[in-house]
Amino acid sequence: MTFVAPTQVISPCVYDVADDWSMYTLLIHPDFLWNYPIAKTIKQYGFFSYNTNEALHLSDKERNTIIAIFENIQDELNSRIDDVTQNVIIAQIELLLSYADRFYKRQFITRKVINNDVLQKMDDILDDYLNSDKTLIDGIPTVHFLAERLNVSPSYLSDMLRSVTGQSALGIIHQKIIEKAKEKLSGTNLSVSEVAYELGFGHPSSFTKLFKAKTNLSPLEFRKSFN
Repeated sequence: MTFVAPTQVISPCVYDVADDWSMYTLLIHPDFLWNYPIAKTIKQYGFFSYNTNEALHLSDKERNTIIAIFENIQDELNSRIDDVTQNVIIAQIELLLSYADRFYKRQFITRKVINNDVLQKMDDILDDYLNSDKTLIDGIPTVHFLAERLNVSPSYLSDMLRSVTGQSALGIIHQKIIEKAKEKLSGTNLSVSEVAYELGFGHPSSFTKLFKAKTNLSPLEFRKSFN
């Protein structure tokens, strides 16, 4: 099961299968959601920005649940249209998205081995980046950089990490930066500004703000407490 956001392009594909197959496609015009809360809440579902290789794999029970919703929508569209029809279809769309959200969270957990591999690779990538001179050239690592190196979409990476670790991709990046900053503050005589620049910050004040937000201490206070 895949989701496509407005302006995204779907390339034609050829299916080479031995048995007969069928599929459901639900196309929603943005105006259909106008004046309904879903017009705003639909933006919170990150799976509209996932790559095709990050599709939702449904169990037989989950598949039947989704198909039932499609059939309900189809019945409404094929029945006599009245002033309640749109409300009913909107409710079914909201239900579909809620189930998809639940099933994706289940998938993040059940694919534990794959996700652990992603976590280890991400940790290695961040360590290599922060231990090199890339920070001086490209600045602090970004979520897009990580996602590109891991061959996943930024939205999928962040949602997977939230489900598995409770942290976003940006949160984990900041955590690694703080760990590296603590090493430099406690093990070198570099000034706070020098530490900030070595970690990729353009302005030392940005580094100090992040460090204090994560540790409740300024870099100088940390250095003094450590000593």
